Amino acid sequence: MTRQMPPLNALRAFEATARNGSLTRAAQELRVTQGAISRHVSQLEDWLGVTLCTRVRRGIELTAEGASYATGLRAAFDQIETQTRRVRERPLENTLRIKLPPTFAIRWFVPRLAHFHALNRHIDVQITTSHQTVDFDRDDIDVCIHWGDEPLLAGVHCRRLFGEILLPVCSPDLFKVYPPLNTPSDLSNHILLCSMHRPDHWPTWLRAAGLDDIDGNNGLKFENSALAYQAAIDKLGVVMAQRAFVEEDLRTGRLVAPLSLRVGTGSAYYIVYPRSRRSAAVVKAFEPWIVQQSASMEEATAR
Repeated sequence: MTRQMPPLNALRAFEATARNGSLTRAAQELRVTQGAISRHVSQLEDWLGVTLCTRVRRGIELTAEGASYATGLRAAFDQIETQTRRVRERPLENTLRIKLPPTFAIRWFVPRLAHFHALNRHIDVQITTSHQTVDFDRDDIDVCIHWGDEPLLAGVHCRRLFGEILLPVCSPDLFKVYPPLNTPSDLSNHILLCSMHRPDHWPTWLRAAGLDDIDGNNGLKFENSALAYQAAIDKLGVVMAQRAFVEEDLRTGRLVAPLSLRVGTGSAYYIVYPRSRRSAAVVKAFEPWIVQQSASMEEATAR
């Protein structure tokens, strides 16, 4: 049997108009012109043979028939939205969506991802990178790696992974061109490299070293720390590094740490996710794995 239904675009336009109380706000929500919304509502009224609303100076007023019809439409659209979300989320039961800071992803997480995948071949991992603060109501993600102070967000589970330890590193070949780095004051003879997202790292380390005659804000600045580390490998200068992100480079000799001073910043990396996702299978697999990886790295560094 053929369904006797008015045009769906007209139904959407009227439901949005009734819910917003305004043709203008309905147009903004549906991203069309106000004129298009008005034509759709008029089309629906013609199809039904009734007046659904009247235009007034500050918006619209629903007629009795319009208010009753809008209530039914709202319930129907809510049900469609609920069922659509359920269908869309079902294929994601085995998908772990992670949001990470770019350098954390490039220098720490991706090199370890093969190990996680080997243990959990049924889980697909989707990675996005951003420096922006997580908003689980807006971002379509399961888990976030947060850098900074411990995030105090309602309804969110947070667990510390590891702290931030700063140290200057550079290519061993840098000293073929520039003087050696035997003491912190020798940095005055070198180009300082840093990330634009970490402008306080050099000043923090220099203060701890007791140096007030070297400007930590001078030098070459890069969009993220991963680029700054690569610049150091390419012998452009000395980068203020986060220890966890250069361990492999120090081990293989791509980078060296000629100065012994290590400075903690008080900032740390945290795994963060909504408490409502705590029982999700992908989260239950991921959290203990990344906590164990962090603990192993800390133990190896301590040794």
